[in-house]
Amino acid sequence: MRLLVTLLGLVCPTAVLPCGLALVLAVDVSGSVSTHEYRIQMDGLAAALRDGIVADALVDQQAQLSLIQWTGSSRQRQTISWQAMHSLEDVSDFAVLVEQDQRRWRNFSTAIGEAVALSIASFDAVPQCTRRVIDVSGDGVSNEGDTPDTWHPALKEKGIIVNALAIETDETDLTAYFFESLIFGEGAFVVTANGFEDYPEQIRRKLQRETTKQLSLLAPQ
Repeated sequence: MRLLVTLLGLVCPTAVLPCGLALVLAVDVSGSVSTHEYRIQMDGLAAALRDGIVADALVDQQAQLSLIQWTGSSRQRQTISWQAMHSLEDVSDFAVLVEQDQRRWRNFSTAIGEAVALSIASFDAVPQCTRRVIDVSGDGVSNEGDTPDTWHPALKEKGIIVNALAIETDETDLTAYFFESLIFGEGAFVVTANGFEDYPEQIRRKLQRETTKQLSLLAPQ
């Protein structure tokens, strides 16, 4: 596949290459996330993107990646704009951007619905991508703004899938909450991290499942 992409670029360098996946990485920076835990998330996410299975899948699909930091109401921002994954170098460069992305907010609430809303709007910039996925990770239930399921009709209309990584830190059973209120679409799934220290391993597993076409088709609803 990568050889074909290279040959296409040589024959027609101005051609728009097909995009099989647009993936928003939505990272929790709410008040419950300490500075150390934020660092675990960003370093763990960068390492997961460099995983061989993930990197190859992103390039094979000529994926587009973007990152959103989210916290309380009106505090959601696309901190890394859409980037095309045409080569393994592109994936590596994006991972560096993730590692270097500075935290935008501290000590605010958890508005997951608004994070989903911004993610939906961001896909307007990549209409060429055939599969659209929002990857939400967080350590708490939504406690401000619209609930995540408010946006299910819009997700259905636009054909967007929402998957989630629940970082369990107390007795809330965040995994169940994400199953019931957040994830959406065919094959949507939740992965559980047992605390922030488990996040790097679980985000790697999640991205492998999310970016590999065959696995995503087999994922349970």
